[in-house]
Amino acid sequence: MKKIIQIYKKDHAYIVSHIRGIVSSLPQDLLAHSKSVFKKYKYIELMYSVDSNYKQNSPTISKNKTVSESLASDKSQYFSNIDLKDNDVFISSPYVHHTSGNPSISVVHRVRDVYYVIDINMILLFEELKLIEYNSVHERAIKLVYIFGASILGFISLSLIGYGAYVLATLMFSLSSSDFLHDVFKSIVAVTIGLAMFDLSRQIIEHEVLFKSFHKEENREFKMLGKFLVSIIIALSIETLMVVFKIVLDDYQNMLSAFYLLIGTTIMFVGLAYFQKTVTSTKINEE
Repeated sequence: MKKIIQIYKKDHAYIVSHIRGIVSSLPQDLLAHSKSVFKKYKYIELMYSVDSNYKQNSPTISKNKTVSESLASDKSQYFSNIDLKDNDVFISSPYVHHTSGNPSISVVHRVRDVYYVIDINMILLFEELKLIEYNSVHERAIKLVYIFGASILGFISLSLIGYGAYVLATLMFSLSSSDFLHDVFKSIVAVTIGLAMFDLSRQIIEHEVLFKSFHKEENREFKMLGKFLVSIIIALSIETLMVVFKIVLDDYQNMLSAFYLLIGTTIMFVGLAYFQKTVTSTKINEE
């Protein structure tokens, strides 16, 4: 929505001129020719008419259906600040449409004593005007892939968290376990990795499906990768600690292997710190 408003403000004169031109070319009896209008102008979502007393005197007509629920409803609150002459046009500010959820604008066209209200999908309008690059079929296909992949990740993450809970519950009800410390750490690692994967799945759903915008948020991928790496490094650190404890309790001869593992984890910490510093510095320089 933010990007749509930015485009609207930047090219306001061009957009308004185009809309006025389209409205002036529409047939006088707009609702009677609604099918041809919807077919010609893909970005028009719905239309209805309001009489001089600001009462809706027609059903709400959209591309796929006609709804009569709002017939005779009072629209005076929407027309309180509108003073139109015959054949004049009023264009509202952008808003999120209550039925489609798309960024929209409403156009009011007065023809004698009748006000025709037309709701326009700004995404499709801007695509028509070549102000954005948008392909609805491609976007839906991409979203389906993201939903499918993120759902699998979410299922795996829940499975890992459930496995961690199962291991812990089994351990609590079976205190005679020969390797109590190992099982505790196994449960911690499973839950930690499960939470990391769940967070990654949530990020994908939020940014690529639910709240995807037309502009690419700066450093978004870096933020997602950073969060995921933090969770993985935490899990790896816990695993390293578990290995060190096991070696201390069982076999000092393998302490060198634990030392190498500790060095590897430390290098990952340093790499993550450098990664975060680089991303932050780049963002500051751009600002």
